[in-house]
Amino acid sequence: MEGAVIMPTPVRRIAIIGGGPGGLYAAALLKRLDPGRDITVWERNAPDDTFGFGVVLSDETLGGIEHADPEVYAALCEDFVRWDDIDIVHRGLRHTSGGHGFAALGRRRLLAILHTRCRALGVDLRFGTEAPADLARTHDLVVAADGVNSTTRQRLGHVFRPHVTPHHCRYIWLAADFPFDAFRFEIAETEHGVMQLHGYPYAPDSSTVIIEMREEVWKAAGFDEVPAQESTESCAKIFAEALRGRPLRSNNSTWTTFRTVVNAHWSHGNTVLLGDAAHTAHFSIGSGTKLAVEDALALAACLEEQPSLEGALAAYEAERKPVVASTQRAARASLEWFENLGLYLDQPPRQFAFNLLTRSRRVTHDNLRLRDPRFTGAVEREFGCPPGTPPMFTPFRLRGLTLRNRVVVSPMDMYSATDGVPGDFHLVHLGARALGGAGLVMTEMVCVSPEGRITPGCTGLYSGRQAEAWKRITDFVHARSPGTAIGLQLGHSGRKGSTKLMWEGIDEPLPEGNWPVVAPSPIPHKPFNQTPRELGRAQLTDIREQFTAAAWRAARAGFDLLELHCAHGYLLSGFLSPLTNRRTDAYGGSFAKRLRFPLEVFDAVRGVWPQERPMTVRISATDWAEGGNTAEDAVEIARAFAAHGADAIDVSTGQVVAEEHPEYGRSYQTPYADRIRHETGLPVIAVGAISSWDDVNSLILAGRADLCALARPHLYDPHWTLHAAAEQGYDGPGVVWPDPYRAGSRRPQTGRTDAPKPRLTLGT
Repeated sequence: MEGAVIMPTPVRRIAIIGGGPGGLYAAALLKRLDPGRDITVWERNAPDDTFGFGVVLSDETLGGIEHADPEVYAALCEDFVRWDDIDIVHRGLRHTSGGHGFAALGRRRLLAILHTRCRALGVDLRFGTEAPADLARTHDLVVAADGVNSTTRQRLGHVFRPHVTPHHCRYIWLAADFPFDAFRFEIAETEHGVMQLHGYPYAPDSSTVIIEMREEVWKAAGFDEVPAQESTESCAKIFAEALRGRPLRSNNSTWTTFRTVVNAHWSHGNTVLLGDAAHTAHFSIGSGTKLAVEDALALAACLEEQPSLEGALAAYEAERKPVVASTQRAARASLEWFENLGLYLDQPPRQFAFNLLTRSRRVTHDNLRLRDPRFTGAVEREFGCPPGTPPMFTPFRLRGLTLRNRVVVSPMDMYSATDGVPGDFHLVHLGARALGGAGLVMTEMVCVSPEGRITPGCTGLYSGRQAEAWKRITDFVHARSPGTAIGLQLGHSGRKGSTKLMWEGIDEPLPEGNWPVVAPSPIPHKPFNQTPRELGRAQLTDIREQFTAAAWRAARAGFDLLELHCAHGYLLSGFLSPLTNRRTDAYGGSFAKRLRFPLEVFDAVRGVWPQERPMTVRISATDWAEGGNTAEDAVEIARAFAAHGADAIDVSTGQVVAEEHPEYGRSYQTPYADRIRHETGLPVIAVGAISSWDDVNSLILAGRADLCALARPHLYDPHWTLHAAAEQGYDGPGVVWPDPYRAGSRRPQTGRTDAPKPRLTLGT
């Protein structure tokens, strides 16, 4: 009924399994909100048994604590150690970045504060006691805050459906009996491999020290064969300068590997998961305790706001899951950066430091510039940015082509051609984006034959009429947007051809007028698609010649760059993936044989494409499917094309098989480009959920990509690059406003919706 008061969930008896910060704080909050509740915490260990030493909390988390329980907040503030700087020490050089705002205290002290608060409120704390097995029957609510090794989660695994991912590094929690004056990251290149130290103060006389290294380095150092204390002493010697010659202190510490925990569901009946039992996030972004405390805040609020326990637990899960998923993505990016630290050791010193600071994508170029303009300016100067020039507006050279900035309008299929001929729509579409300021504008995939089209609306370059229509577009770009390059993406649909226009039913076969499709092997893309004809030697020769003829026409049409499409499950991609290439002849089987036809096509195209004009190759760097190509394979594919003359690799992922499982998220494909760039030395184009100019600046300055290709942002805003320049207050080289539009370049900006907060703390 409208205007009715929602009564809080009638939960009177509450059992909490696990006496860590999340469980204790949940107990305190729930008791404070309703003193009549009977709340018991079961903890198998003693009150002061704990893993680790210091805990870092963010301003955001502290704000929630202050609002929910001022007494706990006040007690925490009395013990916090605060600092602003991060030190990165590598190859004898220390670079300091300030303005970060950290707050930490000892984990034991945090637990003691929560113990005191719980007892004052009347919570029953039972230490050294296993939780009874029948709590769900005897209590209204059971909160399972029993950690990463949660027995509750294991017992109800068929319901929670956990997925636990192990990772490649070993680490150990230790302490030093002095306070670091900054959050310190130090890299040691030893005879056994790369080791890293993460250290931060948590008390006036103590610091947390985490030593981490890849599993193979840990074994090479012999740490798997000696007691933990002996390996700890060795680490103290390795990092003696950082530790000021002091020893490292253990708390029954052991070497372990981090495991990422994800659960499909967080509740079952009256049992709910909280903290590490529900999810984990790598310690390098300081988020474990933060997430557990925020879980407790959300759970308590939902129990107050919802009229039923079922509704409260559903609301808790709906509220927390997106937040946790975002944090886990950032933590995964940070974790993998440290796992692959060896890739970045030879970067220029300040760029290395910037790369480390922005590894999780939570900290970006723009908010680092706000926090510490001196540090960020030094990084920009070392990179080669003229004063006041954002990294995205620095030029980049590929063979004989110099791009005026690092922004690429990504290839986007428009499905708007007639008989393969680009028309007025394509002139306006590509012309508008060329006027919009990007350094390079790419066409959609242009097909080499009628049978190589994806849909009847796809463009081609297999006739003179089509070539003339494309020349009309390139002439417009060169005349009306001088300095903007236009590139052609050339491809063949393979088994994904003869389908409806995207908005009529993506990948669905045509209701009539279908043409036969071809592929490396007779495997349909989806059950309702055609089974393709397996290509024989004669047909392979014909298709190679079709690519060559199209490239010749592209050169005469005036394109500045040509990209060979070897991604997304189209014909050449189909040869590369073991999931779509089951051939037993010279073009299938081994990795080298699967590469053979795409390389033959590349060589043929390169042979007719003008030598001064660059050629790039788009690849799917992972198939996102078991048994398919992986990131390691992508590196070797890139090396192979580079050996044949590719000037850059355009790094996409997936869309090869229907049964893929992508891990979407902001800039989610960038790590693949980053890896290819650093393992091969080849320039890369990063694509995939890059949406802000801040992301572009961050990726370019960190050295993770040379160019950034954006698709949907350019559909939303054809003048995305010009607007990015205006929003940054930049109007120098790399930005060219068309004369009729120049008056708009000085329009006052009213703010940005994507602007990062000027001040973030670890874990936010």
